[in-house]
Amino acid sequence: MPVPQLLVPVVDLIFPPRCPLCGGGIGSQSGLCPQCWSTLSVPGDPACALCSRPFGDTMPDGGICAPCFAQPPRHAGIAAATLYDEPSRKLVLALKHGRRLALAGMMARLIAARLNGVDETWLFVPVPLHRWRLWKRGYNQAAELARELVRISGGQLVVDGLERRKPTPSLGGLGKLARKRALSGAIRVNPRRAGRLKGASVVLVDDVLTSGATSNACVAQLRRAGAKRVVIACFARVLDEALDHT
Repeated sequence: MPVPQLLVPVVDLIFPPRCPLCGGGIGSQSGLCPQCWSTLSVPGDPACALCSRPFGDTMPDGGICAPCFAQPPRHAGIAAATLYDEPSRKLVLALKHGRRLALAGMMARLIAARLNGVDETWLFVPVPLHRWRLWKRGYNQAAELARELVRISGGQLVVDGLERRKPTPSLGGLGKLARKRALSGAIRVNPRRAGRLKGASVVLVDDVLTSGATSNACVAQLRRAGAKRVVIACFARVLDEALDHT
């Protein structure tokens, strides 16, 4: 929850604002210092028409990257605020494990700048946590980002639109088949929200997009429930080959 404006001076007095990347003094609890702003890697153009993967200087015929050409995605695009590197990793960890919830507003503003054509009719659905992990952490960082995106766009938050029915291991380092097996039956649409999702335009929100296995599972469930289109929005996207083209 954002700090009420009347309490901001008190909070700043007790906890002087510091840049979450370098520790230097800054003007507010939700920003970065000018030097650290410049270290963020923003996806560039030209990019794939389907998944927004940056191409560098040359766009292939048709404007579609090789992975999307081989297997067209079920989503309607990816809006990533940054590419995943050391600065964005630190911000994600500060939000996810450091309880720096004030960062969600700044991170959401960067995501919103990459979202096109989204208005108050869109639904914002966070990638879900399993209840055990939610109880342990106390919050879902994707839900905090989604909440801030709704404030910016005027859209509608459906915080429990998706459910994670079973805990899943970290997917890092797993092959495609192992990831699919780990996610099998793990994510479903909340039956109480199925009617609201039918025919809707949906923004699926997460902090980091890595292999795409989790987001693809979420998109599949949303589309199965009748969502008209699903755009994936994230703060950081793991795309090492694109870092040289930003």
